[in-house]
Amino acid sequence: MIPGSNRDHPTFLRSFGYAFEGFRTAVTTERNIKVQLFVGVLAVIAGIVLKIDALSWVLVALCIGLVLFAELVNTSIEAIVDLATQELHPLAKRAKDIAAASVFTLSITAAIVGIIVFARALVLL
Repeated sequence: MIPGSNRDHPTFLRSFGYAFEGFRTAVTTERNIKVQLFVGVLAVIAGIVLKIDALSWVLVALCIGLVLFAELVNTSIEAIVDLATQELHPLAKRAKDIAAASVFTLSITAAIVGIIVFARALVLL
């Protein structure tokens, strides 16, 4: 049961439906997630072309997944802040800026991992 509600939890399959709906909403409404998906696709193509090893694939997949995860969390934090207040409040700005900084930090880290993985693959060619 959902706290404060008389409704039962959604079914397991319905929960997946909500997750896919959330992902689709983010992709159709958020520019940054489109950019991150595009960069992720480029990383996969580079991995295929360079024939990276299994461990490198794990690192690339983790980086892509973590960056997308961070962007989805950032987007949800921004939506919650917007719902809580329509005014320009210093704490609202702070929450949004810090959430955006988390995505930026993870993206830079993923880029460094990508440089290491793909530079190594190029050297081993």
